[in-house]
Amino acid sequence: MLKKSSAPLAIIIVLAVLGISQSAFIVKQTEKAIVLQLGKPKAGPLGPGLHFKMPFFQNVIFFDSRLLEYDARPAEVLTKDKKNMVVDNFSRWRIKDPLQFYRTVRTVPRAQARLDDIIYAEMRVAIGRYSLNELVASDRATIMEEVTKKSNTLVDPYGIEVQDVRIKRTDLPPENARAIYGRMRAERERMAKQYRSEGREAASRITAQADKERAILLAEANRKAEILRGEGDGQATKIYGDAYGNAPKFYEFKKSMEAYELGFKKDTSIIMSQDSRFLKYMK
Repeated sequence: MLKKSSAPLAIIIVLAVLGISQSAFIVKQTEKAIVLQLGKPKAGPLGPGLHFKMPFFQNVIFFDSRLLEYDARPAEVLTKDKKNMVVDNFSRWRIKDPLQFYRTVRTVPRAQARLDDIIYAEMRVAIGRYSLNELVASDRATIMEEVTKKSNTLVDPYGIEVQDVRIKRTDLPPENARAIYGRMRAERERMAKQYRSEGREAASRITAQADKERAILLAEANRKAEILRGEGDGQATKIYGDAYGNAPKFYEFKKSMEAYELGFKKDTSIIMSQDSRFLKYMK
């Protein structure tokens, strides 16, 4: 009898535990939740804590309440001065109203696809009002603030809040980049040829000037050398003359000795008469 009465009690306890486990749920601090009944929102959004729902008939979906980040694919835009640019941007957003979010886009991937369309459209419109130089150098922060405000207004019906839109990188399309690099290379080659030509011209001028100065220096040196040589010859002649005047016999003897030294060398044959004046000092 005891066993028969305890079986229904066990069944009741199991059903009670199963019912409690199916009806109670916990929402984390970083989440919000919505209770659905047959696919339609029944309660919510629910904040962090312990909550209950009808078991089996109702289910719960959770949404991240933290700041989310979406990194968009690089896309091409046109600036005010008709320059094509490839813009790589990202955005920070959060689910502001989970109930509205579920009714409109339901999932995060679909929300990101909607964000991509809206932000790209606003980015294209905003950048179209600025030049390439303003986009790259001076007005990027202004453009991003403008895009953030416009995008936030447009995504509000989806229960989404866009807090920030930023450009990570701006670049030229591949075909434009190749053309620009080609023009830059041609310009640098032209400048290099010009510099080389100017260098050769300057080198020619310097070489010509150096040759001119060298010729002038050599001519001046030769002139001075001729003057000094003439002065030296004059002094030598004067000395010889003075020496001849003071001691003519000794001068004659010395000159004869020099003539003998030059004339009577080894293996030299000279035929002269005995009364030759040249042999005066050989006697």
